[in-house]
Amino acid sequence: MSTDIERFIEAEGRQDQVTEIKRQIEAEGIQYLYCQFVSVTGRIMGKGIPAKHFETIANKGFQLVYGSTANLFVDRHGQYIGYGAESRELVGVAETDTFCKLPWDPKTARVFCTLFRGREEEVDGGAFLTSDCRGNLRRIHAEFEAKTGLHLRAGTEPEMMWLKLDANGKPTVEGLTKPNCYHIDQFAELQPLIHRVVEYGEAMGLDMIQGDHEDAPGQLELNFNFDRAELTADRLTTYRQICKQVGRELGAFPCFMPKPFMGVSANGCHHNISLWTGEPDEGGENKFMPEGDDPQIPGAIGMKAIGGILEHIDALTCLGSPTVNSYRRLWDTGFWAPVFADWGFQNRTTALRISAPGRFEYRSVDSAVNPYLTFAALIKAMDDGLDRNLDPGPPEERNIYEAMEAGKDVKKIPMSLGEALKALAADEVVKSALPGDMYRVFEHYKRDEWERFMATVTDWDIEEYLDILP
Repeated sequence: MSTDIERFIEAEGRQDQVTEIKRQIEAEGIQYLYCQFVSVTGRIMGKGIPAKHFETIANKGFQLVYGSTANLFVDRHGQYIGYGAESRELVGVAETDTFCKLPWDPKTARVFCTLFRGREEEVDGGAFLTSDCRGNLRRIHAEFEAKTGLHLRAGTEPEMMWLKLDANGKPTVEGLTKPNCYHIDQFAELQPLIHRVVEYGEAMGLDMIQGDHEDAPGQLELNFNFDRAELTADRLTTYRQICKQVGRELGAFPCFMPKPFMGVSANGCHHNISLWTGEPDEGGENKFMPEGDDPQIPGAIGMKAIGGILEHIDALTCLGSPTVNSYRRLWDTGFWAPVFADWGFQNRTTALRISAPGRFEYRSVDSAVNPYLTFAALIKAMDDGLDRNLDPGPPEERNIYEAMEAGKDVKKIPMSLGEALKALAADEVVKSALPGDMYRVFEHYKRDEWERFMATVTDWDIEEYLDILP
């Protein structure tokens, strides 16, 4: 019986693609290749190889320690996160349809890779590696589509801040512009950065559609068109790589930290989602579109999907707000932080809102997100909503604070990473979006992050308690 890696390499038409890429490498003088994958935290990992060896990587793959899927970090006790030093090595195999020349370095290209267990392993040799978040999303999405005939299309709103560098080239906590939302002059001040990001984005397959200056220092949101979930996740990853490169070229620091400043808005990454049958340009149908007379109410599938997300929103928060710093965003009141587990039409005081007919905005997600994890978890939550006919109840059109003052009982989402980890541990549906080793690796990494924070004396502690007695 053939293994996952054998079926992947021997897929119909793949060898023709390998041959075509090899021809492109030779014809365009491409000399170097980044073979990359995405870690549990969304970091881009991998190896660099001379491009002349692409065919070998495409057919045999490269090897790297399992722990690289957890950034090869050690926890506060000195133990490697996820996998110990005795663990075997993964095999990364190039995905031919992701090969792309880097517009800022035409002698270099990148290719995403799918990860597998080693061929020679006694147990599950050559099987998909379950700590590969990209591979998990593709497989979870394919299973959902095979079961329901639906697929997830998503767009993201990747807010981030452009910060100044100091004399030593280190990032500061000072934005390049003033915190004036939608201000064209502030937007124009960042135009050199914007032009280069858009230029590189278009060259790497991102259909850039719009952008604006947000309401924090140096804060930009540049949007690219929505697509199937796995493609959007790859493009968000590519967008981050592009911003890092542009920062190097123009002497600025692209900051994706959720909350570097208090008193101004944080960096969100709202997910705008819809479920479709078929492709939009091939007669596909958006099943979130209203079916009745009320244009504010999604169709039956959309309502059940909302019900599933609300049912699992506590555990989803752990993936959408994945750092200690993420929760500063939720505690800094007055900046539309989505802290209440409710939904409404154009209601920014709730964690979920209908942003337009046929489109649903999941707001409890920030700029540190690993989109492969959140998209997979949203698919699982919505699938549960469809299976169980979950009813989200009527939309809340009032300001949620006014609704609560009037007597509505609304729960908050988790307000710390520790709380969110506890919610995730108790939710088997969302945990199923992190199959095999994935949940264990994620939980180890994030539990250690929370414990390290709790075991740290901060500046606030010193200021608050240094002279506490007598």
